[in-house]
Amino acid sequence: MPTMREWIETFEVLDGRLVRSVVPARGKPYEHRCPRESFETIAHAVDEFAEAGFTLETLVEREALPFTQVAVALAFLKERGVIETRYRRNYAASDSVHLDAMTEFHVLAENG
Repeated sequence: MPTMREWIETFEVLDGRLVRSVVPARGKPYEHRCPRESFETIAHAVDEFAEAGFTLETLVEREALPFTQVAVALAFLKERGVIETRYRRNYAASDSVHLDAMTEFHVLAENG
């Protein structure tokens, strides 16, 4: 059953890539991927922005990564409680985003 956001979102790791699958209330389901290397780069960048906060656009510009890869990583990190959003900015929810992010990535890869 769709949430209040009106879509169902799931994550899995396939062939070393974080895959975000979305089934919208209307329209066609879609998937986007984020390679492990990009995911790790994003996690390190979030650690550097931890207290100042950041936006998706900040990371896209700074790391020169595709918008969809950054969006997949951030959605996963939000879902897992590794980052939190306040007033349209994202902040680290722990002292080591990289460590927590990679732990969550590997747990998902191992356990699905």
